[in-house]
Order: sequence, then structure tokens, then C-alpha cells
Amino acid sequence: MSSQCLAGLRVLITQANEFMGPTLCEVFAEQGAVVLADDGPLTDPQAPARLVAGHGPIDVLVANLAVPAPSTPAHQVSEQEWRDTFAALVDPLPRLCQAVLPAMMARRSGRILVMGSAAALRGMKRSSTYSAARGAQLAYVQALGVEVASYNIQVNAIAQNLVDNPTYFPPEVQADPRFQERLRREVPLGRLVSAREDAEFAAYLCSAPAACFVGQVFPVCGGWVGR
Repeated sequence: MSSQCLAGLRVLITQANEFMGPTLCEVFAEQGAVVLADDGPLTDPQAPARLVAGHGPIDVLVANLAVPAPSTPAHQVSEQEWRDTFAALVDPLPRLCQAVLPAMMARRSGRILVMGSAAALRGMKRSSTYSAARGAQLAYVQALGVEVASYNIQVNAIAQNLVDNPTYFPPEVQADPRFQERLRREVPLGRLVSAREDAEFAAYLCSAPAACFVGQVFPVCGGWVGR
């Protein structure tokens, strides 16, 4: 991939200080993008529209949305936990897309990439709230992707897990012998995917050579899921 494959593109990255945000900002800038890094809260229904309007023209939206994953047994999940998780992970996504799509459709060009989770693709105990919210993201991507493809707008998602990032796999988790054993047991790769490996793939999906992908979900998880 060209070292300047995103040259001149204006890329809005949300929650830029969390999850994959820091490495995405670094890699996208290296690829020549004009990175519009935002770390403001998006739970206010009007916040996404204000955010987009405040940054001007946007060629690429990277919806990097994260929240600490609840681990409540399904029969004990509270209404508040469910609402808060969906408010953080799901509700901002259509609002962000609705804010950027009119201009993208008018110029018949654009990219939207969602940094999602493979938790939506493989069942895990004590993960019903988080997995459901991440699954809603992926379903939205698949539907929106086919809807706007005729406008030359590509909407896709990375469904990741076991990728090095400070939100879900901070140093203290990685140092835990129980986690290291889990890696050996569950991940064919035998290690975490590096943050740069993930971010460089994200940059590719936002570049011109990736124009053929429509509403697709790409697992990035070292083989933790195979589809």
C-alpha cells in the first residue's frame, strides 16, 4: 500500500483518545490524511451533527466508538446498563452517518468505516449487553453499505477482538498469566494483533483500492473467529 494512499483526504476519527483512536490518528496521518481527531462525547443526540458541521467537508468517517464492556450475567442486566451501552455504541452511529451522508451523496464519493467488535460474531459468557450493541453496529453497516453503494460511498466495518489497545487490553490485562493462557488456548495467531496492523488495514479500507467493498464486516482477531 502506498505510503500516501490517503493523501489530502479529510478523515474524521471519533473518540480519538480511546480504543483504536490514537493509533488510527497516527497511521492515517502517515498515509497523508488530514486527520480531524475528536474526543468529545457523542451521547447527546445533537452532538454528532454539531461535530460534523464544525469540521467542514469530510471525505472519510471513522466511527471509533468504545465503552468499557459490561460483564453482567444476562439475567442480571439492568435497564440502565442496557440503555447506557446502546447509547454509547449504537445511537451515535446513525446520527454520525446521517450528518456526513448528504455531502458524500452530493459529490458521489465517501467512506465510512466502523471500528466494531468480533464479540458480535462469537458467543461469550457474560457479554450479552456488549455483544448485542456491537451486533447492532454490524447490522447497520451491512444495510447502509448496500443502500449507498450506488453513490460510490463505501461503508464497511472491522470486527475486532484481541487487538492491542488501551481500552480493552491495557498492560495489566496483558501481563496477567490467565490472559496469556487464554491467548494460547483461543487465538490461533498466538498473540494479540498489534494496533498498527489493525490501523493499517483500516487505512487500506478507506483508500481507493478498497472501493469494491460494500457493507462488509472484516474480522481482525488473529483467528478467534473464522468468518
